[in-house]
Amino acid sequence: MSRQVFKLPDLGEGTVTAEIIAWRAAVGDQIREDDPLVEMSTDKAVVEVPSPLTGRIVSIAGKPGDTVAVGSELVVFETEALAAEPARAAPAAASAAPAPIAAAAPASAPATTRPMGTASGVRASPATRRRAQEAGVDLATVRGTGPGGRIQSEDLHSALSGAPAASAAARAPATAVEEIPVIGIRRVIAQRMAEAKRTIPHFAYVEEVDITELEALRAHLNGQPGKAGLTYLPFVVMALVRVLKDFPQCNALYDTERNLILRHRAVHVGIATQTPDGLKVPVVRDAQERTLHDLAAEIRRVAEAARGRQASRELLGGSTITVTSLGRLGGIASTPVINAPEVAIVGINKAIERPVVHRGAITIRRVMNLSSSFDHRFVDGFDAAAMIQALKEHLEHPATIFIGS
Repeated sequence: MSRQVFKLPDLGEGTVTAEIIAWRAAVGDQIREDDPLVEMSTDKAVVEVPSPLTGRIVSIAGKPGDTVAVGSELVVFETEALAAEPARAAPAAASAAPAPIAAAAPASAPATTRPMGTASGVRASPATRRRAQEAGVDLATVRGTGPGGRIQSEDLHSALSGAPAASAAARAPATAVEEIPVIGIRRVIAQRMAEAKRTIPHFAYVEEVDITELEALRAHLNGQPGKAGLTYLPFVVMALVRVLKDFPQCNALYDTERNLILRHRAVHVGIATQTPDGLKVPVVRDAQERTLHDLAAEIRRVAEAARGRQASRELLGGSTITVTSLGRLGGIASTPVINAPEVAIVGINKAIERPVVHRGAITIRRVMNLSSSFDHRFVDGFDAAAMIQALKEHLEHPATIFIGS
């Protein structure tokens, strides 16, 4: 038998280090080429790294949460451990770079959403997978009692015999504290949030907006055949595009390396999206070129890609300003954190009907607050307030969103 060392490859975009998220095989396991080996997290994605060869795992470098440098030792294999077994044909895509399965959040963001019946979704050793396949057992139906729900050999044996597997709680003493490692995209979120609050002097501004007319327009458009599904978000993005023509300092990035403000003519809007993995910010590019329904469709597409862990690195970068919304959980006001290196973020709060004074009389109107934050180093308070007031004007008179200046 000979031993071979597998070193961590470059996982894309010149990555120099990656964080271990979860091992898909353990020391002593016999594994085949292309079987799931380990999940690694970069700043942009969680990547599932397959085994580069067939053999027995002798040692692994690190545990979940550890950072490994590209080019350093990751796994040591004994390569003749499975020599007597028939070799499995590698798929045509085996030589391709590992595919991203989640993306990191900016100021966004992994829990797995893959089907549990697939080889990459079930936590089990390759040997356990093979025994289950030979016995005709779908591992998605087997309850794993190992760490992180990993299916142990005794779990499979219990499933085959019909006896219930002993739960982890039954085998281990009860504890009042659950320890959850802060790793992967959650760690990236924590670091970027802390960095943004530590280095950016936030100027917060909240304004109330009467969206009664906007709601009437939205309801009318949603009543058109084949045109349902418009939320407030595409209207806000479209109005924001109009406003930024007069406030270009808010559609900008701060390059800390060169100490430059980069003002953009194109408006690439980050859509803050809550996912099972945490907050991610996929990007709607060239919002200034899109129609209302095109914006709505693109917002849905990028948000669904982020939630489904299908967002590419390109989809999760390059925004020039971010819009965030908590929908029905929006509350009265919020203080959104700027998605650095951007200099502005606009938050949409909950829309409610309440009595207000309108044209000298008390009446019921639909109102919603806009909560915004600006980098006070580069956006003066007066300009920030003026931008939100201009946005308010468009939203309260929605026809102005669509007509010329």
